[in-house]
Amino acid sequence: MAIAFLTRQSAPVRRLCNLRDVRPLLAAALLLLAGLAVAPPARADDISATARSVVRVVSIAIVDDEVVGFGHGSGFAVAPNRVVTNAHVVDLASRYPGNVVIGVVPSEGSKGYEGRVIAIDKVHDLALIEFTGGRLPTVALYSGPVDEGAMVTALGYPGNVDMATARSAADYIHPLSPIRSEGVFSGRRQMSGTDVLLHTAGIARGNSGGPLLDPCGRVLGVNSAITQGEEGDTSFGFAIADSELAAFLTRAKQPYAAVGAPCTSIAESDKADRDADAQASSLADAARRDTASRLATEQQATMASARIAADRHRENVMAIATLLLVFGAMGIGAGTLFELQAKRRPAVWGWIGGAAVMLGAVAVFMLRPSGEPMLPRGVTATVPPASSGAVSSTAALGRMTCRFVPERSRVVSSQTSDVAIDWGTSGCMNGRTQYAENGSKWDRILVPAEEQTVSVMQFDPATRAYVTRRYFLSADQMESVRKIRSQVTLKACSPDEAGRANLATQQAAIRTALPPQPNEKIVYSCTPAAASGG
Repeated sequence: MAIAFLTRQSAPVRRLCNLRDVRPLLAAALLLLAGLAVAPPARADDISATARSVVRVVSIAIVDDEVVGFGHGSGFAVAPNRVVTNAHVVDLASRYPGNVVIGVVPSEGSKGYEGRVIAIDKVHDLALIEFTGGRLPTVALYSGPVDEGAMVTALGYPGNVDMATARSAADYIHPLSPIRSEGVFSGRRQMSGTDVLLHTAGIARGNSGGPLLDPCGRVLGVNSAITQGEEGDTSFGFAIADSELAAFLTRAKQPYAAVGAPCTSIAESDKADRDADAQASSLADAARRDTASRLATEQQATMASARIAADRHRENVMAIATLLLVFGAMGIGAGTLFELQAKRRPAVWGWIGGAAVMLGAVAVFMLRPSGEPMLPRGVTATVPPASSGAVSSTAALGRMTCRFVPERSRVVSSQTSDVAIDWGTSGCMNGRTQYAENGSKWDRILVPAEEQTVSVMQFDPATRAYVTRRYFLSADQMESVRKIRSQVTLKACSPDEAGRANLATQQAAIRTALPPQPNEKIVYSCTPAAASGG
């Protein structure tokens, strides 16, 4: 089996770039920067979201008003105005310096853009193109491990599809969604001193520079070459590894997004959320039961002590009444004795004193305690209901530090560093952004003016969970959402309930224009800043 870099070159290796010497393509060079038809929106999934970052890279060499070379490959945006491709895709620029037009044709929109090579590494077959006049959604590199046998997807513009469907040279600069093909990752290899990924996704000439993706749409490598099957041999594709790409971008001083989190589904994230909520609810119930049991035990002990004290007090009072009765009887008896001794005056005082003491005994007996326990002030006779720990949804919680919860999240391209928030009264975030009620939670939808990403941010005061859901949309979808967003007038914090209700209604309208599931879901757990050292 021979290895082929997919160019029109008779070498044991055939490059993926489709490079041809053609003369009738001067019109294509002139049409390259003209307005073209709008591409249909891609499907709402991770691969389609990345497809909006994939471009066709066209190079046309013109000498003395004559087209002497034409080539095209693929590329993908690592910055809004910068595209990665293979070095051999822009090889014409080296062969005909100053006489090559490089075009970047996006997968959607109405026109292509003129570009220029700003960094190139022919040893590792990588190049960076900068263009002006527009912005593209960017992709993220996956920096984590890839298991052999894992599913991979190639995106690009294979020339054999173009040859079968193109009606004219202008079709090469017509915005179209890239072709996707799927396969499995077969392992890492070395090819001419470059780390490459071996895979079975179907690629052909024209796929040069296109990305090899994981199921979350993150870049694993840059498709560059294929093996040529002979006598029924299976063909394999080669992609320049992410490590080589990252090193190239670093040398070119080009910032890029890199994510090492494994690819999970939104369903898995939602299940983790449900499990976490169920566990939190279970722990809260157990805590409430423990609290109730402790309070009941403490109260039973208090009641027992109070009952013993009440019985002792009752017995003491009755004993006093008995003693008073005895003393009264003794006083009357003494008066009678004085009377028998003809001592009238002492006898009268004895009778009066004895009678008074006996009346006092009767009064003390009648006013004796009932024996019911007397609880200390502030202690109730029944067990109070256990507190649910609920927090008023409109209460201020102050400054908090929110930390990323990986097991409940699905990360495609975003950073996951800590987030500092200041939650004020009535859904005021950071003293400036008004959130709208959504049951016991608070939502805010961010629709940026240039990026093709809508973010739905939600905060739950009860659990102190802060969740960001991101939707990667097509240009047409973004235009539709922006029209709805333009009707939202409440932006700064406001105590006006009617204004917040209107904001909630407008955000509900935006939700209807979003796909059923987000591409990303990032969950944070928030704690008071003072307690967390923030």
